[in-house]
Amino acid sequence: MITIVDYGMGNLRSVQKAFEKLGVRAEITSDPDQVARAETLVVPGVGAFRDAMDELRRQGLVEPICKHIQADKPFLGICLGLQLLFDVSYEDGQWEGLGIVPGKVVRFQNQPGLKVPHMGWNSLKVVAESPLLEGVPDGSYFYFVHSYYVVPEDREVVTAETDYGVWFTSMIRRGNLFATQFHPEKSQRLGLKLLDNFAKLAAKAD
Repeated sequence: MITIVDYGMGNLRSVQKAFEKLGVRAEITSDPDQVARAETLVVPGVGAFRDAMDELRRQGLVEPICKHIQADKPFLGICLGLQLLFDVSYEDGQWEGLGIVPGKVVRFQNQPGLKVPHMGWNSLKVVAESPLLEGVPDGSYFYFVHSYYVVPEDREVVTAETDYGVWFTSMIRRGNLFATQFHPEKSQRLGLKLLDNFAKLAAKAD
C-alpha cells in the first residue's frame, strides 16, 4: 500500500484518486507513527516552502520521512515535495529544507515573454535512466505549476530537465528516492504511466 503524507499543503485527494484509478490502494495520513511504519511514501504539495517546513516540523513528520528515505524505501516527491528534499530555499527569504539532497531552490528570473509562475504543459528532456520513465518517451509533456526550481549540487541525481528560459531539473532519482517538479496526477495518460511504474517498483520492494 502507498502512504500519502498529509501536512496541510495541496490537494492530496487528486494524487490518491490517480493511484485508485490504477487499482493501487493509497491512504492519506498525517500520523507520524503511520508514516514511520509505511513501506512506500508519497509527499505531494503546493504552496510556500517555509509554511510546508513549519507544518512538517509541527506535526512531527520530519524524522519519519527522513528515516524512510535513509532506509532507501520507495519515496516519491511531487512539486513542493521535490523542493523540500533540498538544503535551502530562497523563496521569500532563506529557509532550511530537509537536507536530503544537496542543493538549493531558486526562483525563475523574469524574462520577456515568459510568465512566472511556470504554468501548463512542458516537455521532459531525459538525461538519465529511471524505472519511472519506462514506457514514457523522451520529449513527453507533463503539467507544471511552480515559480521556483531545484538546483542539485550533484548532477548524478538528475533524471530529466525542462526548458523554461533556462534548463531546470524537473525530475531526480537517488536509489529508491524519486521526485518530480511536474504533477503526474494532472498529466493524463503519461502521468498515470509514471505513477503506475512507481507503484510497481514499490510492490517489488515490499
